[in-house]
This record gives sequence, C-alpha cells and structure tokens, in this order.
Amino acid sequence: MDLLQAILLGLLQGITEFLPVSSSGHLALARAFFGNDIMPGITFEIVVHFGSFCSISVYYRKKLFAIISDILKSFSPQGIREKRYITDENTRFSYIILLSMIPAVIIGFTLKDPVEGLFLNPFFVSMMLIVTGTLLFSTRFIGNPEKEVTVGKGFIMGIAQSLAILPGISRSGSTISVGLFSGINRESVANFSFLMVLPVLAGAMLLEIIEIMENGIEVAAVISLIAGFLTSFISGYFALKYLIILLKKEKFHYFAYYCWGLGIFGIIFFF
Repeated sequence: MDLLQAILLGLLQGITEFLPVSSSGHLALARAFFGNDIMPGITFEIVVHFGSFCSISVYYRKKLFAIISDILKSFSPQGIREKRYITDENTRFSYIILLSMIPAVIIGFTLKDPVEGLFLNPFFVSMMLIVTGTLLFSTRFIGNPEKEVTVGKGFIMGIAQSLAILPGISRSGSTISVGLFSGINRESVANFSFLMVLPVLAGAMLLEIIEIMENGIEVAAVISLIAGFLTSFISGYFALKYLIILLKKEKFHYFAYYCWGLGIFGIIFFF
C-alpha cells in the first residue's frame, strides 16, 4: 500500500465510521468499483480502527475519565460498603454499555461467515444504503425527546448496533435513530451511541491482532500505517464533532439524501 492510498483509506475510515453513511458499505462498494487492489490488509485495518478508537477517546476524554474514576471508587472497599456499585450514576452507565454489547457479540460470532459473503454483493450493499437512508430520514419527524438512557433503551440500541454487521447499514445511524425513537434526548443518545462502540472497537482490534501476531509488520509499511492512523484519527474526530452538532440542530436526517443517492447509483450500476 502506497502513502496516498493509505491516506485516502484512512480518511474514508475516519469519516464514515462516525457519519451515518456506513463505513462497511463504502469499503464494499469501493472494492466492487476498483477491485481488491485498494482493499487494506488486516494490519492496516487495525491501525485505522485504532484511529477511530482514539477519536472517540479524545472527544469524550472527560466523560471517560469520570466513568473510570467512579467505577474504581464504586468497587473500592469503601465503595462496596456504601453500595456505590449500585447507586453511582456512571457505574450504572457502564453496566448499560456492557449490556448493549451482548447482541453484537452474539450476532458477530454466529453470523460472521455468512455476512462476509454479502460484502461481495454490491447490489445488496446498495439496497442496505437505501434502508439506512430511510431510517435516517424518518428521524426528522421525531421532535425533541427528553428521556435518558435506561437499561431497556440501551439494550435496544445494542440490538440496532448488532444489525450494523450488514454492509450498508450504518452503526451510528441505526443506534442514534433507534435511540431517538425510544425517547432518548439528542445529546444523551449521541453520547451513548459513541461510547457503546468503544468496547466493540476494542474487541474487533483484539481479534485482528491475534490473527497477525505471528506475521509481524514490514518496516516499509510503517510510514503508510502511521499516515493511515493519523488520517483516520483526525478526520474521525472532526466527523464526530460535526455529526453531534447536526444532531443537536435536528439536521441528522440530511444524511439520508447522501445514502439514497449512493444507494440508487449502486443499484443502477450493479443491476
């Protein structure tokens, strides 16, 4: 992979990982349009996923620090005596995040092989982009929900996240849309949607690292990997920031037009 290719793929990963337009769908269509030569290897995928992981971590650094700090306090000897692990808000929030992971873990391990074949079907991917666009557009009729994330609502968002295993279904688009429909306010639904993906990204990176532990990394590839990481990290950070601004301004549904356009183009082109 040359430097320019690494930068472009890092940019694609960083932007589409957070904007509700399906990063997996874009990569699948890019493969169909340009061939397998532009597809990243496992090592590069780990690096750009780590860039996305760092984008969320930096953006939510204060919230993450507060959550980790409160969890440690909750399970300290004094915290256990005071039952902080039950009463503390951030500790309970972490429980909901863990619960939301269950559907993704189950579907990821049981349907991984069948779903991988769908990445080679650009017509199917294009159809799923139409579905994503329709879901996004429907959020314009929601109004201003005011509830917070609960165990039940968090689990429902986890189910929506698990469906994003299908190429063309946006993870952020489906989780945020479902969260809004369940009544969660816009700021809380955005926060939970992106914090809930951190363990999933970490798990995905771990599985990929295990696959390449015996192969090592070529020295010649280091510059491209660094470029991919930096591009993914920087573009992801600003994409995340931009998305939350649009969500708060009730313009989340604008992304539907892009998904529809790309989906219709793909359907016509690959029919």
